[in-house]
This record gives sequence, C-alpha cells and structure tokens, in this order.
Amino acid sequence: MTDFLKKHREAHLRDLQLRELEILQAIDAICRRHDIPYWLDSGTLLGAVRHGGFIPWDDDVDICMPLSEIPRFIEKAQKELPKDFFVQTQQTDPTVRTPYPKVRDRRSLIVEPADDFTLPYQKGLYVDIFPVIDYPHIPSKLIRRLARGYGRANSILSRQHYYSLRSVAELFYFGAKRALFKTAWCLLKMLCGTGPYLGTVIACSGNGNMHRRAQLYPLSTIAFEGMEFPCPADNDAYLRDLFGDYMQLPPEEARQGHAFFYQIEQNT
Repeated sequence: MTDFLKKHREAHLRDLQLRELEILQAIDAICRRHDIPYWLDSGTLLGAVRHGGFIPWDDDVDICMPLSEIPRFIEKAQKELPKDFFVQTQQTDPTVRTPYPKVRDRRSLIVEPADDFTLPYQKGLYVDIFPVIDYPHIPSKLIRRLARGYGRANSILSRQHYYSLRSVAELFYFGAKRALFKTAWCLLKMLCGTGPYLGTVIACSGNGNMHRRAQLYPLSTIAFEGMEFPCPADNDAYLRDLFGDYMQLPPEEARQGHAFFYQIEQNT
C-alpha cells in the first residue's frame, strides 16, 4: 500500500466508522420495530467487549441474524431504510456475488481486495448481515470439515475467472466439490436432525466456526460507541470460539482493516 493510501485511510477511518454506525443504527431501529432478532458478531462484538466500540483499526461492521428472519428483514428494510441506504442481495443487485445481505450507504465508496470493477454492483460502505442456521447433530470436527470444504470451493467459484484451461478445470473440480459437500450437509441434517451447535450458513463459514445455542440465547445487550445493541448471552464463550485469547492485542503490523481505499461524502 502506498504512503498516500495509508495516510488517506488513517485520516478518514473515523469518518468511515461513524457512517457504518449510522447504518447499524438504521438496521437496529427496523429490527426493534418489528421484533427481528440479530446480534453483534465477529470483530464488531470483539470491539464492543475489548474497546467499548470499534476496534481502533477496524473498517467494517458484522452482525448475525437467523436465516429464517432474513426475508422479513429485507422486506421491511426495503421500505423503511433511510433513502441513502440500500439493502443489497443477489436479488436487489444482481451482479453482486456475495451470498449474504449487506446494507450499503449510497453516498460512499469502499474498495476491497475481492471487488470487481467490471461489474456495476453497489460499492458503498456497508454492514454485513450473516445468516445463522442450526447445524446437523454430528461431531464438531465433521461440521468443520464440511463447512471449510464447501466454503473454500464456494470462494474460488465466486471469484472473477478468465478463460483458460486451468480456469475451466477449476470450475468443474470445485463445482463438483461444492455440490458434494452441500449434498452431504443436507443429508446429514435430514438424517441426524439438528444438534447443540449453530453458525452461519456454510457459504459464509470458511473456518467452520460454530457456537453452542446456550452461548447465544437468550440475547443480551452491550454498549458499542455509547449505544446499546444486542449481543450473545455469553460473550466470553462466543468470542473464544472465534478468536481464542481475544483480549490479547495482535502485533502492531497486523492492526489494519480490510479496505484499500474509501471515500465518504459528508452528511448535509
């Protein structure tokens, strides 16, 4: 990253965080109004616990929501979000490849490693909404193996591909692998039922992370940037599942966000 981009990111990071906080507040208002459960997840929950708000170098917001509630949230959000926000799915923005919803801010731009500028999907600042499902009643090691295998295949298939013999071979190989893992997952869930674990849909679960239901429910609340938002019942267990010793700060050279560049139009 050039010095210019690094200085630009540092100078505007707080503006980015505050805009993402606006998006989160808009999502929260809709969910409270319609009794739609959701909770802070991943680095956003870690920031709330360890820093009382954003991790100082973080540039995104992650929440989770039960998959069964996603359609209702999308329906309400399309009607009730402020005009500058946009609920992005593969139905509302057909060229996007992301398999889960985001709420985007139309007044901004964020550039990340996976972005494809040959496609016209909305690229404003966003909040990720990860759909959560009950996992099959099978050993946790098998859950991780299936989720990781499917997630890796899905990630490769979702990238931009250029015509070559290798890319064609990859499409066939990873397409078959994804179908195999998905079929095995569905069969096991049908035959074994659901167990004590839940997690994000396997298209989003590259690491096979999972949580016991008792760690999540009943939802509680936590302070984030001076406001209260939903969180898991047991934040400590939830974060240890994700990060291990989550109170240990990473090395200074690893304290950076995901984006290459962002631009935020100021509120008027």
